[in-house]
Amino acid sequence: MQTTLDSAQLEALRRLDTCTVSNAIETFEVRLRNAGFADSSIRCIFPQFSPVVGYAVTARVRCSVAPMKGSRYMDRTDFWNYLLTKPAPRIVVFEDVDRKPGLGSYVGEIHANILLALGCVGLVTNGTVRDLGGVEPTGFQFFAAGVAVSHAYAHILEFGNPVEVGGLKVQPGELLHGDRHGVLAVPMEIAARIPGVAADLLERERRVIGLCRSPDFSLEKLQEAIKELR
Repeated sequence: MQTTLDSAQLEALRRLDTCTVSNAIETFEVRLRNAGFADSSIRCIFPQFSPVVGYAVTARVRCSVAPMKGSRYMDRTDFWNYLLTKPAPRIVVFEDVDRKPGLGSYVGEIHANILLALGCVGLVTNGTVRDLGGVEPTGFQFFAAGVAVSHAYAHILEFGNPVEVGGLKVQPGELLHGDRHGVLAVPMEIAARIPGVAADLLERERRVIGLCRSPDFSLEKLQEAIKELR
């Protein structure tokens, strides 16, 4: 099975919005329709940005207590070495395992710029992010449960293992797609075929919308158009 996409395939996915990608995935029936995406607790912080596509780099973080080893949230530079073992573009996925996630934020302006330099395009976390004014001009995307004013005792507990954010279980290296609507995982076995299926779906959707706006609209015609859409 193909384990990565080439640049053209990645760009074809990046041109699609996440809802269209989700619709296309459903047609392959490779997973349940209530799985494979983060729930509404994970929101897009910069909805004006274009969609992002990348391979997951995973870690578990904690912010409420000081780390057992080291003193600062940047002491785990070994995480950066691990990050480079995954193909680019990369999306960092941090599971905040505090009893109440979101007290502090691991990623702000400095760390967003570090991650950009290391080939990352965004962060997904059930915790918080900060320094929005400094991060926004970089184009680095945030998907998070909220924002915070401090990094508190933010530190990495472990990395390179499966994590869960907003109900989405993420494996290291898994292909992710995100935009203003949220984040989903793209099954690699169908990833290259999604743009073609999406184009067909979008054309059928346009026909339904066109009918709804047409002076020739009727319930009978709508029922036929919906049958075709399905």
